[in-house]
Amino acid sequence: MKSPRRRLGFETLAIHSGQEPESATGAVVVPIFQTSTFAQEAVGKNKGYEYARTGNPTRAALETCLADLEGGRWGLAFASGMAASDAVAHLLTRGDHVVMGDDVYGGTYRLFARVFDRAGITLTAVDMRRPAAVTRAMRRNTRLVWIETPSNPLLKVLDLSALAEIAHRGKALAIADNTFASPYLQQPLRLGVDLVLHSTTKYLGGHSDVIGGALAGTDAALRDRLSFIQNAAGGVPGPLDAWLVLRGAKTLAVRMERHSANALAIAEWLTEHPKVTSVNYPGLQSHPQHELAKRQMRAFGGMLSFELRGGEAAAKRMAARTEIFALAESLGGVESLIEVPLSMTHGSVRGTKLAPPAGLVRLSIGIETVDDLIADLAQAIG
Repeated sequence: MKSPRRRLGFETLAIHSGQEPESATGAVVVPIFQTSTFAQEAVGKNKGYEYARTGNPTRAALETCLADLEGGRWGLAFASGMAASDAVAHLLTRGDHVVMGDDVYGGTYRLFARVFDRAGITLTAVDMRRPAAVTRAMRRNTRLVWIETPSNPLLKVLDLSALAEIAHRGKALAIADNTFASPYLQQPLRLGVDLVLHSTTKYLGGHSDVIGGALAGTDAALRDRLSFIQNAAGGVPGPLDAWLVLRGAKTLAVRMERHSANALAIAEWLTEHPKVTSVNYPGLQSHPQHELAKRQMRAFGGMLSFELRGGEAAAKRMAARTEIFALAESLGGVESLIEVPLSMTHGSVRGTKLAPPAGLVRLSIGIETVDDLIADLAQAIG
């Protein structure tokens, strides 16, 4: 894409950033460079690529696009969201401390609490809706503040600017997991955080057909450290995976609008259901952080959760009865999914203070006809 005279809109960047017509043939769509290595003209003389773990043109196109969508200066693509998380964890050394939200994806908590704990890294989980609690949790050796907003699975909304400021006062990095929102709805780098993380498996890919992860940021030195880890540890996506995420990103804006509209309609319907005791969705005026969500987000996303009377048994029974909603882990695809977090995505925190409520049901709202989705939920709840 030629250098524009003005800042381009999100939708234009999603379709064109890093995606110039291919030079050899003029192909409009970035090719899948399905190769493990690249021929060199002479020792040390190449055309920008030498080995596909280190760099691949398809992956480079995705990384450029991701950086622009997040308002960053660089992006790095990984084999999964957890591979991206692992790369960030490798910035830490023995004796370092991490402050994390008390409502995050179970795999994120497991990585620090059960893998990197053996490397001498300690973790404190707090309710980040109260910035004062984060301030109290900070230590002299705190090096990372891990923010997930909206959170998984309770949809807590956290003040990105305030938390980034607390991290920086303590000379720590602030990272925001932006998976639930996507860069279309929220851009944490513009609110002061140092790193943005995505499971590109979810909304960026958007079609439940790829596993991927990404980081984006603005600091060149931080990029160099993470790029070294990316190459040295090797957690990179293949070119087809990178291509699938790049393709998905082209329609991210229009999909997120539909996800958000459907989710709001379903959240409002659930609030009136006699068997539902609570609904967690930032778009509801009753949500405790609704006003903060309005300031930080363009819309409120396609994720929501709610509690049923009858606890875990009722939640499992309902999840097994849906006909359009697929009972499955993951989220962010065009099709609607349902799950019971305590028994599925958050099983790693069962029995801890971080465990979600037993009767909690999490929905990933797709882009189907919303009346069909509501009818399916109605018959499943009974």
